[in-house]
Amino acid sequence: MSLRLATFNIENLLSRFDFSGFRNQLKQDRVLRLFDVKTEAEYQRLEEARTIAHTDDTRQMSALAIADCDADILCLQEADNMASLQAFEYNYLFRMVGNGYRQKYLIEGNDSRGIDVAVLMREETRDGQPIECLEVKSHAGLTYEDLDLFNDQIAHTNRPADRIFKRDCLELDLRIGGRPLTLYVVHFKSMGPAREGLDGRQATMPLRVAEASAVRHIIESRFGRGHTADKMFAICGDLNDYQEKVNILGDRRTGYQFVPHEEETSSLDVFTHDGFAENPMLRRPVMDRWTLFHSRGPQERHLCQLDYIWLSPALAKRNAHQVPEVIRGGQPFRTIFPPELEVERYPRTGWDRPKASDHCPVAITLDV
Repeated sequence: MSLRLATFNIENLLSRFDFSGFRNQLKQDRVLRLFDVKTEAEYQRLEEARTIAHTDDTRQMSALAIADCDADILCLQEADNMASLQAFEYNYLFRMVGNGYRQKYLIEGNDSRGIDVAVLMREETRDGQPIECLEVKSHAGLTYEDLDLFNDQIAHTNRPADRIFKRDCLELDLRIGGRPLTLYVVHFKSMGPAREGLDGRQATMPLRVAEASAVRHIIESRFGRGHTADKMFAICGDLNDYQEKVNILGDRRTGYQFVPHEEETSSLDVFTHDGFAENPMLRRPVMDRWTLFHSRGPQERHLCQLDYIWLSPALAKRNAHQVPEVIRGGQPFRTIFPPELEVERYPRTGWDRPKASDHCPVAITLDV
């Protein structure tokens, strides 16, 4: 019995306008900064027109990327609310590509911008097995002191009573053709700006370590510590961290070099420690595991995996022959592909935008 599972950071699936850029240029879209906008009312009209025009192309590409996933269950990150999710599903996934999802789950989480994790599910798998959702549980309310995860590093930015998850850990208890499967859908703390001599990744690392530790605690509390290896679970989402990356050297004129690099530490070590969970992306070649192109100018460019489907040991063993698929057709043309890995982009894709997302969807077919 097979199940097609996917995860995708769709990026800012919003149903509202953001007018904060009028007073804060750091939040202002780059095209509006080219014009002398004198009043807030004028700015709002321009922002509305820009957002609407840009969004349709973007969401068409997002829908094409999701259609290429062909998933029975799709885990999403950065969905504004249920209304925006329903509007996107009906008008783009269903009406545009004829591939909708009847079951939708979203619980408002902790993100200050209102972007949440969500799950879309079909009523049955492609081979006709029913997909049943028995329970959906949010863990957004967990605090550092609840799980004894507060430490000196976290104290720089948080208090003991603050919530661990910057968005949520959404737990879904499922039954696929009568067989159990538990999903944990997450979106970890993003890498912020450099602070106190540390780069953005290292400065925010303690927060992601706490989030990963909390996910592991939730799973071990559910199944019993030391008794999780034979259970059927998967951890899906944008974890905003990596254990390896591919550094990109050179330029368009002289050519590029791609240099693999393994990180000494990562928040994801919480999952790989003692074989708690397996990242099946490691079954792909080292140059072909990335889901995001990161660039802060020519001195800082790399490809890395931020988007994951972690499998429990039992689920990984049962699907040892399955290799995840990475859908990259929605990447903008500025993304630098290693040799022989370039893909055909979706129509109307731009240098930087429109695009499906900076993130690539990841999908895998599983025997459950």
